[in-house]
Amino acid sequence: MSEEDVKIVGFCCNWCCYGGADTAGTARMQYPPNVRILRVMCSGRINPSMVLKAFKEGADGVFVGGCHMGDCHYDAGNYKWNRRAKLVEELLPEFGIERERFRFEWISASEGEKFQETMKEFADTIKSIGPLKRSTPQISTQAKFTAKI
Repeated sequence: MSEEDVKIVGFCCNWCCYGGADTAGTARMQYPPNVRILRVMCSGRINPSMVLKAFKEGADGVFVGGCHMGDCHYDAGNYKWNRRAKLVEELLPEFGIERERFRFEWISASEGEKFQETMKEFADTIKSIGPLKRSTPQISTQAKFTAKI
């Protein structure tokens, strides 16, 4: 499997991680071209169902990047995401998805190099695992989470 065959969706916080991706790009730091970045206003706005939907829609790996603890533009969004991320890590095996296919990191706008290294490492991990087998009916649109986390 080539690196281009691996599909990775990255949910990046507008105020920090997305800025880190921009810093990496501005400095011409190379990171895998198969990482598709979706800008979200805050990692705290990411619902676990969004991660599952990314897998359902064809992602082989999902990355979430947010502000460092205590640096959230919205005060506590990254704390909220931290709790949700633990839930996602516990849920993935229930849907037949390896935990290694999901990763989250705290990356600030000035950490372009950290963003680059994280994306390379994650792409290598996903490449070594191989594509997500989609024959399992467990990944369905009925996986919705409305509980407050």
